[in-house]
Amino acid sequence: MNSALRAARENQKGTFHLQITSMIDMFTIILVFLLKSYASSAIDISPSKALNLPSSTAAGAPIEALKLMVSKEGIFVDDKNVLALVNGELPKDVTDANDPKFIRALYDALALQVQKTKSIAKQNESVNFEGKIIFQADRSLNYQLIRKVMYTTTMAGYSDFKFAVVSLQ
Repeated sequence: MNSALRAARENQKGTFHLQITSMIDMFTIILVFLLKSYASSAIDISPSKALNLPSSTAAGAPIEALKLMVSKEGIFVDDKNVLALVNGELPKDVTDANDPKFIRALYDALALQVQKTKSIAKQNESVNFEGKIIFQADRSLNYQLIRKVMYTTTMAGYSDFKFAVVSLQ
């Protein structure tokens, strides 16, 4: 019996080579397919709970741009509070005396962003100031307020508006 076990072990001493070339090819194809079919965006547009965006049937992917949010509590540029609002209304004396549509605090915050983007563009040729802005506004706000914000934004150099809405689809 000892010789029978020894003979069986000698028959098992052969080497076994696993052929994984086809398996690697298959996983590579699956990986490329998943990467191509998965649409992801580095843009994060997450409105606050206090913001009630308007609805729309328009569909489009978000773009990389400065975020401007107008809610009942205030005006925010890139998630920083620029101007506090009182029940969705501008406080007195925040507009320019010579131009009642011009909001000085908002203009200053946007001008700072323009200056920052242009200084980055000097250092990095792939960055250009294009004047794009993602505009988020509460649907219950007065149109005159939205108009003043848009006017001031345009005066600061941001004239390409992309409006954030809730999709009905």
